[in-house]
Amino acid sequence: MNTQQIAERLVELFNKGEMETPYIELYSPNITSVEQEGEFMKCEGMEEVMKKGAWWQETFDVHSASASNPIVADDWFTVSFTMDTTHKPSGMRSQMTELAVYRTEEGKIVYEEFFYTPMKEN
Repeated sequence: MNTQQIAERLVELFNKGEMETPYIELYSPNITSVEQEGEFMKCEGMEEVMKKGAWWQETFDVHSASASNPIVADDWFTVSFTMDTTHKPSGMRSQMTELAVYRTEEGKIVYEEFFYTPMKEN
């Protein structure tokens, strides 16, 4: 797959609610994932990324989520995600939008970074 195809497939899967399939189908085992804050600010390798995913599922209820059409430039692409979630420990419901930037290499996603305004503690 080229970068455009990977980007379109990621968006398609996300919008269908298939959150695990991209990791199996589109990601390199050597993925690097970067967040703006928290326990999983930088994950190296699929095992760490899967731990971050498990934490997300344990910590948030997702009421709705959608991804924009991707914008592709060479081996990079970006997608905007919009989510309506409830933080399980606090019960706080919020809506957020984040930009995700991805890099592909040899037909797989090798890097992802998420840009968003961190949640404020009350």
